[in-house]
Amino acid sequence: MSGITESGTRSLITSRPLLLAFCCAAALPVYAEESITVEGHYSDPVSLIAPAHSPAQQLPASDGADALKTIPGFSVLRSGGSNGDPVLRGMFGSRLMLLTDGVSTQGGCGSRMDTPTAYITPQSYDTITVIKGPQSVLWGPMGSAGTLLFERQPDYYNAPELKGSAELLQGANGRADQNLNLAFGNPHGYVRLDGNHSVADDYRDGYGNRVPGLWRKWNSGVTVGLTPDDDTLAELSVGASDGKARYAGRMMDGSRFARKSAALKLEKYHLSERFSKLSWQLYANDTDHIMDNYSLRQPVGAKRKSEVGGVVMGSRLTGVWEDESTSVTAGADVMRKNHRKKSAGAWRDDARFTQAGLFSEWRQSVTADDTVVVGARIDSVQADDRRGAQNATRHSVLPGMFTRYEYRMPDVPLTFYSGVGYTERFPDYWELFSGKAGQQSFRQLKTEKTLQWDTGVQMHGDKVSAWASAYVGRTADYILFDYSRTPSQASNIDAAVMGAETGANWNLTPTWALTGSLSYAWGENRTDKQPLPQMPPLEGRLALDYTGQKWRTGLLWRVVAPQHRVAQNKGNVTGQDLGPSAGFGVLSWSAGYIFNDHFESRVGIENLFNKYYSEHLNLAGASQFGYATNQQIPEPGRTWWLAMTYHF
Repeated sequence: MSGITESGTRSLITSRPLLLAFCCAAALPVYAEESITVEGHYSDPVSLIAPAHSPAQQLPASDGADALKTIPGFSVLRSGGSNGDPVLRGMFGSRLMLLTDGVSTQGGCGSRMDTPTAYITPQSYDTITVIKGPQSVLWGPMGSAGTLLFERQPDYYNAPELKGSAELLQGANGRADQNLNLAFGNPHGYVRLDGNHSVADDYRDGYGNRVPGLWRKWNSGVTVGLTPDDDTLAELSVGASDGKARYAGRMMDGSRFARKSAALKLEKYHLSERFSKLSWQLYANDTDHIMDNYSLRQPVGAKRKSEVGGVVMGSRLTGVWEDESTSVTAGADVMRKNHRKKSAGAWRDDARFTQAGLFSEWRQSVTADDTVVVGARIDSVQADDRRGAQNATRHSVLPGMFTRYEYRMPDVPLTFYSGVGYTERFPDYWELFSGKAGQQSFRQLKTEKTLQWDTGVQMHGDKVSAWASAYVGRTADYILFDYSRTPSQASNIDAAVMGAETGANWNLTPTWALTGSLSYAWGENRTDKQPLPQMPPLEGRLALDYTGQKWRTGLLWRVVAPQHRVAQNKGNVTGQDLGPSAGFGVLSWSAGYIFNDHFESRVGIENLFNKYYSEHLNLAGASQFGYATNQQIPEPGRTWWLAMTYHF
């Protein structure tokens, strides 16, 4: 983008015909699979597939956001012990498209107390797929920051079989988890059972002070699959969960996080020589969230309570056509979300969102080493304001598209990619209906328009593997919250972002390995000539691991730089820049032992030297807990944990 002026870039972003021509012409050689501290592989050069459970060297995750923070480029907007909000490359909220088994689950709290990841129990899923940047059109309206897929893999059996695992975890601060994953079946079908229960008390920071952050959670799910032949799958899944959490950074706590869900999936493979797959999915989920200031804390003043929730229903139909060098995936998806509030014992809808989209993604192998991928989608999105006696409606037709060039060097373990993507994002519930966005946000906020270039390279060697990825983007009409005003208000600005992630793995010996990664994100508010708020600081990780035949041990050192580029009192619906933050370094130790084919144990100490520190992306501690104005919530001090797993 070096040859495009600021006015020219904005003109390009807002001119769709020019944009399409630009996307189709932009192809520079570069990408790569990212080799990171979590084990994973790539289904294609931009789709990292990693285990949904936490890496062996870290305390098991308490929710979906906790699981994501191990991946370079991700941060978590912290508010206490659990239920933080994931941030990818400084981007937050609906800029991240997040699906669980193809299903969109969305919270109801106007301040995102019940984030979508708060309803995710990572132990119930097999994999996390991360697609950074607007580089896929297959999973609903394109996320300008990226796409996240928590997925369970279908179970296939050649003979009757029972498999699964049971895990018990005990740790400091009253942490206790029980997880059960059980599956059984035969060549004609299977049943999968998932259950999780997790509790923790308030934790102690590095100075020994108590920090409100307890949680109580449970989750259960049943999946029944039919596989009458090798080319047919019919799967029905139902699930439910609930919990409660105390927040050091909020004036109220969450005393209910109830979720009910159901999904039906039908898939048919090899319909013809070229028509390789047809898939249809139907889903519905219901969330019920209660927040109050008395059930998990001593109330200050009058008791307050609010109950909100949402009902989401959707469907998706896709087909895949392919031959030796070409693959085309096309389809349609629809979704409707009703947001509701309970008053006088009865639910009443206050907002409704309806989305319908068409999409197609084409992958063409030009040579044995060169591949071109092009995708496009168009979405019709409507929002209905049902708060008043007369409903108000707004509607937009939003395009999304990308093109990417991939190159694998012959006879050299190097892979490159380069891609340009464009997407338009409809303002979400929190931007249109939250009181923090202002009274006129429903009528005045424009759709975001993001144009971004993503590029990367990776090397795979016998002993050393390394990767690097980078991005540069511009967003017209970026939605920014300003808390310096009373009341606060959301408005549109022009923004620029860029950053990079890099990492390497070095097998020093057959048993010793050194792994490291580095992430940096930068943002600029070009309208006000200020830094873009809520940008995570430079972060690095270095791990040294020993892995023997029966046991392993390792050290993980996380180092975070100070963050001085801030925009005081500006941010998003959940957080704002409270001021500069200090850097810190935290060292953790872990070990594990495999007793036999069925039983293994792991042990670890997080924050080995009991460091007192706070994350930059953070909420200010609530004054009733003794925190000063704008004082960030401190993280846990030294934390031990022990986990034992039995594999069936």
